Amino acid sequence: MSEFSTRVVGAPNTLEHRVFIEKNGVPVSAFHDVPLFANAAKNVFNMIVEVPRWTNAKLEISKDETFNPIKQDVKKGKLRFVRNCFPHKGYIWNYGALPQTWEDPTVCHPDTNARGDNDPLDVCEIGEAVAHVGEIKQVKVLGVMALIDEGETDWKVIVIDIKDPLADKMHDINDVEVHFPGLLNATHDWFRIYKIPDGKPENNFAFDGKAKDKAYATEIVHETHEAWRRLITGAVPPKADLYDIKVANAHVADSPYKVGDDDIKSLPHAAPLPAAPIDKEVGKWFYIVGDKLA
Repeated sequence: MSEFSTRVVGAPNTLEHRVFIEKNGVPVSAFHDVPLFANAAKNVFNMIVEVPRWTNAKLEISKDETFNPIKQDVKKGKLRFVRNCFPHKGYIWNYGALPQTWEDPTVCHPDTNARGDNDPLDVCEIGEAVAHVGEIKQVKVLGVMALIDEGETDWKVIVIDIKDPLADKMHDINDVEVHFPGLLNATHDWFRIYKIPDGKPENNFAFDGKAKDKAYATEIVHETHEAWRRLITGAVPPKADLYDIKVANAHVADSPYKVGDDDIKSLPHAAPLPAAPIDKEVGKWFYIVGDKLA
């Protein structure tokens, strides 16, 4: 979307790196101010790219910082990178989130018997173009998988950029296998094994790991949008002890959390730096047989 751009702060692959979303040159919340619907009548949605295809840095919209910039996830003080689980190199799609959605951790979904994971909806964009961090793509939904991650429902929505050369041929989940043969199996395998190199067990799925169709996926998008609406309007208070989410925003109607110009001006100015070097360990291949390292 031409009205949106990025404000980059610091060097990629560092703790200080942030990518803010701007609207007409002014920072807005990536989580709350970018509209979910690009064209509601045609079921076209906005996707915020967090991780470009083939890269390893685990970047995500920050829930605990004002205006929710994209930053690299940290565990025990160290930056997180996903491993290369042969034959997959980094993320195998453009990976990101649908803004203005929330997987409510207080609600147990009846089809998965697990609560939401407290994040925006994750999306895997399967088109041919490699995206960049903070890019906002207009996408259509094709289906969804339900990962059960440490006892929480973690939906993975399969989408395609509406500008992709194959987009006009992609109408539902069955079209993915026709035009991208093997990709759904690879997607299931990727999410099943990607934590194994870090000493964790394989992930499980609802629905026997099968992807649900477009109609079901679209319903999930609308459900999580309504959950976000309850959060951002104060119907569900953003309790720090349950789900510490920064709800400051610039443009959401009926939100009690809108902030003024002074708060926006206090955000860091653009200060991009060259990417810091990555430890060579990030490029290592891991070979997995069943649910164990080879």
